[in-house]
Amino acid sequence: MQVLHMNKGNGDTSYAKNSTVQSKIISVGKPIMKEAVLEMLCNNVIESMGIADLGCSSGPNSLSVISEIMDTVEAANRLLGRRLVSEFRVFLNDLYSNDFNNIFMSLPAFYDRLKEEKGLEFESCFILGAPGSFYGRLFPTNSLHVVHSSSSLHWLSQVPAGLESNALKRLNKGKLYISKSSPQSVVDAYLLQFRNDFSLFIKSRSRELVAGGRMVLSFMGRSSTDPTTENSCYQWELLAQAIMSLAR
Repeated sequence: MQVLHMNKGNGDTSYAKNSTVQSKIISVGKPIMKEAVLEMLCNNVIESMGIADLGCSSGPNSLSVISEIMDTVEAANRLLGRRLVSEFRVFLNDLYSNDFNNIFMSLPAFYDRLKEEKGLEFESCFILGAPGSFYGRLFPTNSLHVVHSSSSLHWLSQVPAGLESNALKRLNKGKLYISKSSPQSVVDAYLLQFRNDFSLFIKSRSRELVAGGRMVLSFMGRSSTDPTTENSCYQWELLAQAIMSLAR
């Protein structure tokens, strides 16, 4: 939690320049986000809308979802002929060592675009950083109306119990993840860790969301019940082989 982060900056190897797949996933989810926000607005006039993007990372993807939510709200305003949301409170969350500076430096251009395209003044939109793990409480009770997280929740909070590098018995020696040679105990350890993490995530958000709030989450899955299929593990197998070759 203290040291992990996507590559910082805006260089050739940065996350900002290498996150087109994540951008596509966000685009696929936009209709779902739009539907969720419109459903919430149908029965509510919101004085101050709390929005959280969990696992925002840095670069152009960080603010794209926020823009989409604001576009949806403005479209609803025009349709109904009245302002449904007076102001936006936006919380950008990621781990402590995330490149928040990269995001904050892009805010002046973002605010200018809000004013030009939507007529929103700086005073109508408050964007804040919220460093920390989303596997636990991050925000005050009943403070959020919309929670979004994309390409983040498949990352676990820790190495599953029993698989740590200093474990007495090496259950998954030479591997980075579940592989065809991994015993069932390794599969069970990953499953238990995900269940514990995701349960804590849901419990934390249930306290932070207002009644009738919405969450839109997207994360990696697989079409097969077999956790060792190539479409879910192939890249980890290749990486493990490369690291073992380096070690040798």
